[in-house]
Amino acid sequence: MKKVLDSMPNLGASGFKKQCLALTICLFTGIFTVQYTQAASPNYTPPSIKANAPNVYVVKKGDTLWDISRKFLKSPWRWKEIWTSNRHVKNPHWIYPGDRLLLCTLNGKPLIGKDEGDGCAGVIRRHSGDMKLYPQIRVENLGNAIPVIPLDHIQQWLYRNLIVTPSEMPNAPYIVGTEDKRVIAGVGQTVYARGEGLEVGQRYGVYRQLEPYTTAALKGKKEVVALELTEVAQGTVVGVERDITTIELNQSFNYEVRRGDSVLPIYEADLPSLFYPIATNEVQSGGQVLRVMGSIGTGAQHSVVSIDRGTNHGAKLGHVLSIYQQGESIGDPRTKETIKLPNQRIGNLMIFKTFPNFSYAYILDSSLPVKVGSEVKAPPTVDLE
Repeated sequence: MKKVLDSMPNLGASGFKKQCLALTICLFTGIFTVQYTQAASPNYTPPSIKANAPNVYVVKKGDTLWDISRKFLKSPWRWKEIWTSNRHVKNPHWIYPGDRLLLCTLNGKPLIGKDEGDGCAGVIRRHSGDMKLYPQIRVENLGNAIPVIPLDHIQQWLYRNLIVTPSEMPNAPYIVGTEDKRVIAGVGQTVYARGEGLEVGQRYGVYRQLEPYTTAALKGKKEVVALELTEVAQGTVVGVERDITTIELNQSFNYEVRRGDSVLPIYEADLPSLFYPIATNEVQSGGQVLRVMGSIGTGAQHSVVSIDRGTNHGAKLGHVLSIYQQGESIGDPRTKETIKLPNQRIGNLMIFKTFPNFSYAYILDSSLPVKVGSEVKAPPTVDLE
C-alpha cells in the first residue's frame, strides 16, 4: 500500500489548481524570458528562422505557444532565445489574442516582440532596456492568455490516470459490492470495499484498471510489466467492519463504480513550478510509443500517447522528443534481398507526466499518423544547438 502512495500524483482540488497554474505560467515566466547569454559563446548558433516566417503575425483565439513558435522557427523550443518583452508593463511576458507580433533583426540576429505602436524600432528599444517610454496599462483576464498547449487536451491523463507496476497493487482494497445489489454505483450511493488500510472519515479515490502493458516473454507468452489505472470516482469512508469498508461516493469522473475497482489514497505530490517545452538529449535512446490514448488506431497532432521512457531513463516534464516512423521493408529490385529503409522523422511530442519507466506525452505536431511502435528520441543535434 505504501508503494501505491509513493507512486501516486496529487488528485486533490488544490493539486488540480496548482497543475493548471503550472501549465499556464510557463509561458509567462520561462519561455518568453530572453536568454542571450549564449551569444557570448563562439559556438553559439542563432535559432533558424523559417523561410516563410511572417514579418507580422496577429495572435488568434485558439493559438498555442507551440503553434506560434512553429510559424517562425525551425526549432520551436528555441522561442525564448528570440522573444523580447515590454518590461514597462506589469506582466511583460503574456500574449493575448489580437496582439501583433513583429519579426525584427538586431545585429543580424532575429528578434520577435509585441508591437506597441512603434514597430520594430520599439521592439528593439525595449529589448535594449530603454525605459524612456511610459508604461501602457492593459487589463486582461488571465484565462485569455495564450497557453503552451490546450489544457483540456491532456487533463484526463494529467489528473486522473496512473501507470504503476503490478507489485504496487496486490494489497490494494477493491470494491466488492454496491447498495441494493446494483451493478454500478454513482455519486450519492454507497459501495463496499474489501481490504485493509482504509480509515473512517478519510477520502479515497476509486480506480479502474485499463488494459495492462505487456512484453513478449519466453515461449511466446506475454508478461505484464505495468498497470494503467484511471480514477472513476472519489468517496469517504463511513464505516469499517472486519475487512469490509463502507464508502459513500461524493464525486465521479465520467464513469460509474463497478465491482473490482481499486480503492487508493488521494496523495499530495510535489508539483512543478514551471512546465514548458525543452529540447534535450538527456533521455536514453530506444524509446517508443506504446499506446495512443483514447484511440485504438493511430495518433496525430493534439493526441496523447504513452511512451516507455520515464524518470529512470532521464525523462522530465517538458522534455521534447522527436517521433520517427519505422522505415518500410522493401525488396531490392536488383539483388532481390529485403532491405529496411531508414526511420522517418514525422513530428515532435512533449512529456507532461512521468512515472519511473513510462510517461504520458502530448503530440505537438506530426506530418503523418503516429503509430504504436513509432520511435521517440532526442531531436537531431542541429536542432539542439
